[in-house]
Amino acid sequence: MARLAFSELTERDLLALAIGGEEEDSRIYQSFADRLRESFPHSANIFDAMAIEEREHRDWLYASYRERFGEFLPPIVREDVKGFLKRRPVWLNESLNLDQMRQTAEIMEMQAAQFYEKAAEKCTDLGVRQLLVRLAEIERGHEQKAGELTEAHRDSTAATEEEATRRRMFVLQYVQPGLAGLMDGSVSTLAPIFAAAFATHSNWETFLVGLAASIGAGISMGFAEALSDDGSLTGRGDPWMRGFICGLMTTIGGIGHTLPYLVPDSVPNAFWIATSIASVIVLVELWAIAWIRARYMDTPFLQAAFQVVAGGVLVFITGILIGSA
Repeated sequence: MARLAFSELTERDLLALAIGGEEEDSRIYQSFADRLRESFPHSANIFDAMAIEEREHRDWLYASYRERFGEFLPPIVREDVKGFLKRRPVWLNESLNLDQMRQTAEIMEMQAAQFYEKAAEKCTDLGVRQLLVRLAEIERGHEQKAGELTEAHRDSTAATEEEATRRRMFVLQYVQPGLAGLMDGSVSTLAPIFAAAFATHSNWETFLVGLAASIGAGISMGFAEALSDDGSLTGRGDPWMRGFICGLMTTIGGIGHTLPYLVPDSVPNAFWIATSIASVIVLVELWAIAWIRARYMDTPFLQAAFQVVAGGVLVFITGILIGSA
């Protein structure tokens, strides 16, 4: 489904998006507060206050909208516009711990501030532009407030805040696209490579299939990531850099278990030697993906390992069964 470019939005669209965004964010913060209230009352109070402020911002925006365009909002949401990231589904928010909630809030506030700054540049109405600029400044303050959320009322130093921001940007701009590419390259190429291997028992032909699958998947994933959003509203950085990282890691993920099939067919038991080495490399790739998810994506290692390894093994077996048919 085609989505609107940010440049195509009217002032009416921008205000409607802002109103919907503030409403959605207030509900997310309120859900965080309700979950934390019993065990972390101080943090719950902060999220309560942030939810109240988001609703207040919604009211300011709606008052400005009514003054210019009347009561009814156009049916436009974040998902209709290129550059917006979808918020976590409610069922995923239910599993977040306090630190993950804080990180989520930081990202939400950063994206909201960037949206208001970009929207203010497009608005010609002085009153609306001033309101959006004011909201951008407030959201920047919220980003800092979210970064100060801790269980024991700890005060964070400027260096700590800067390090947290750097880490968040590193995850958004490099780890996420790289991990998506590595997962796709490592898992999606298993079936065609091992199907070709067991169908032909020819190392060279299998290598060519693996090379084509890896490079093709890398190009496809690279363009998909680069075109997903321009990074201006989400803080995800330059889209072509993300696309390059994603495409490169996709290709690497597939090439890893393709290279063993360079063992010459003239070598005794060449097919089984190459297949054994490729199988070991597949296990290393899957465990590496699980470790990265645990290290940077706040996923328990055993859970990540089970999800990745189980999925990879199923695709691996599928390729063998098809190739042996």
